Order: sequence, then structure tokens, then C-alpha cells
Amino acid sequence: MNYSRNDLRLSEATMNQLRNAIYHLARFLINNGVTDLKERLRQMGRNIAKTYSNYWNPVDTVSLTNIREVIATIYKEVLKSSVSVEINDLEQLIIVSDTNCALCKYHYDDIEIAGCEILLGLIPEYVNQINMNSNQKSGLMIEPVNIQKSRALGNKSCVQVFKYKTGEFA
Repeated sequence: MNYSRNDLRLSEATMNQLRNAIYHLARFLINNGVTDLKERLRQMGRNIAKTYSNYWNPVDTVSLTNIREVIATIYKEVLKSSVSVEINDLEQLIIVSDTNCALCKYHYDDIEIAGCEILLGLIPEYVNQINMNSNQKSGLMIEPVNIQKSRALGNKSCVQVFKYKTGEFA
């Protein structure tokens, strides 16, 4: 059978396979002396977002007024996960908490990186792709900050932190 990318997007087994592959890939890269594993996982997330956004977008434009819903919808659609999204206007941070992270289901004693590092690339790139393709001249851009907690590192939930900027972007 030949499957299109859109067919794969609708598949429910895809995330399970990706999660399993992340940690095998991490072990392989570590064993072969790769030192920029976080950046490689984030690049993987950016690449996924660029491809995925060609097939589905939750909105035409992302702004500060709809960012919570957009991020929650991306997590629900792409990762099949329900998250809580908090906005810290004082520090211009977006904090995403996920008690059932699809990429960090298990704790691994031999791995010191969270699978949800991929999301630090995926979520900003997805939001930025939507806004770059929008007719609006002003909007919202986000960038990764860090993984605050991860189930893969032994925490009870995963917490990803992003920084946002508003204004006019070329």
C-alpha cells in the first residue's frame, strides 16, 4: 500500500513509533560522539512542523489572544495530547504542561535528554509558519526556552517553556 503524508497524519500508531525511535536514536547518537543532541531533536521538530503545516493548520493567524487555544489544538491534533497552557505576560513566557506527554511516556535511566525537546522546535516553528503565511503584517512569534520537567527524566509531567514576541515581522 502507498500512503500519502496526509494518510500518515491521520494514523494513530505514528506517535508510538516516533516515541520509541527517539530514544533509540538518542542512544545511537550518544554512542557515536554526537554532542548537540538537543539541537538535533529541536531541528527534527522544526522539520516536522514545516511538513505538517502544509497539510493542516488550526487557524489562519496566531496572536496573543488565541495562542492558548492554538497550542492546545496543535498538541491535540499532532500529539493526541491534552495540555494546559499558561501565559506569563510579565516575562513573555508560554508554559505548556502535559501530564501524558506522547514523547516522554517512560523514564530511561541511560538517557539524560527528554523526547519533548522535539516540541521545543515543533511548536515555535508551527506557530511561526502559520504567521509567516498569514496576510497579517503583525503577529506573534515564539522561540524555545527549555524543558522544565520531563517524564523521561523521572518527573510526573512534562513542562515546556517558550518565549513570545509580538510586533511586525517581515
